[in-house]
Amino acid sequence: MKKFFLLAALTIGAAFTGVKAQEIADNAIGLRLGGGSGYGAEVSYQKATGSNNRLEFDLGWRNDNSFDAFKLVGLYQWLWNLDGGFNWYAGAGAGVGSVNDKRGGDYNDGAFLLVAGNLGIEYNFDIPLLLSLDLRPEIGFNDYDVVDGFSPDIALGVRYQF
Repeated sequence: MKKFFLLAALTIGAAFTGVKAQEIADNAIGLRLGGGSGYGAEVSYQKATGSNNRLEFDLGWRNDNSFDAFKLVGLYQWLWNLDGGFNWYAGAGAGVGSVNDKRGGDYNDGAFLLVAGNLGIEYNFDIPLLLSLDLRPEIGFNDYDVVDGFSPDIALGVRYQF
């Protein structure tokens, strides 16, 4: 009988250890590097809403000789554990932004809205570091030539978890 309780305790302990590997950090902040939409690096914040769900907010901006622009995107993500520290995730969300074209001409500057999807893979290290690679296709709504329409966005995420 003692062996049965010992075996049951070890089995339950191993099961909870496996569940713990799937947990996500309460908060993570860092950079999302890349971006095919011309905004470059984005400041990224993630907030857990459950054991396998989270919110992600990304703020990107561009200030150069041709454009002044910013974009804020919010996503709701679902996470699934692949193995150990590897997770994959999918999500959906929306965003808002503004573009000011400094080149002149007949461009329609101003605010825009977008909807976005999200699909990626991440590795959660034993230290508070999270690396991810994701695809975020976006569809922008405005008459502005660069924003209006489909824009795939691939990026590498580097975040500190706390």
